[in-house]
Amino acid sequence: MTMPKRLALAASLAFSFAAPAISQAQETAIVAGGCFWCVEADFEKMAGVSEVYSGFTGGTLANPSYEQVTAGGTGHYEAARILYDPARVSYDQIMYAFFRSVNPTDPGGQFCDRGDSYRTAIFVRNAAERQSAERAKAQAAADLGKKIVTPILDAGQFYDADAYHQDYYKQKDLILTRFGPRSKASAYKLYRDSCGRDQRVRDLWGNAAPFANH
Repeated sequence: MTMPKRLALAASLAFSFAAPAISQAQETAIVAGGCFWCVEADFEKMAGVSEVYSGFTGGTLANPSYEQVTAGGTGHYEAARILYDPARVSYDQIMYAFFRSVNPTDPGGQFCDRGDSYRTAIFVRNAAERQSAERAKAQAAADLGKKIVTPILDAGQFYDADAYHQDYYKQKDLILTRFGPRSKASAYKLYRDSCGRDQRVRDLWGNAAPFANH
């Protein structure tokens, strides 16, 4: 792809950050990007996204618990169900942002979180979503000059995680951590910083990393 065409593509996929707004028209995108708290926190910054739910998908166990999924053997990924207004943000834009919010070259998990449940994936519901995801994957490979290991899979049943995990990054409930009592929001920030997620995304994607630079 020539530079003018690449710049034009980037411009067409540009998006903004704003407080979520709820619209009557809602579509769904399902992705796995490692820790689902982080994916939820990232995409709820995106204009046109009304809500993101943490959950599990891709496996065979019905109604899995967080402990069952992270222990392994269920086949499930930690995933996020993104509700968005297609009049304000497109599936293409979400796919473009998703790849630049993770390390899609890592087959063993994401950042400090290792294991099958923390791998990246995209779960598509129809041919149009698959085509969009394939385009975004090819563009990510071209931009990085590396093999992208993120699979594009048919969407199946998505199981919402329990209330403890929803909006974890902004909850004020107190929990006991190795740093002492902290709110979930504070504990989340300590986790994300210690995991090095933002720094490693910036190292990989530079200024193209949409959430690590905001």
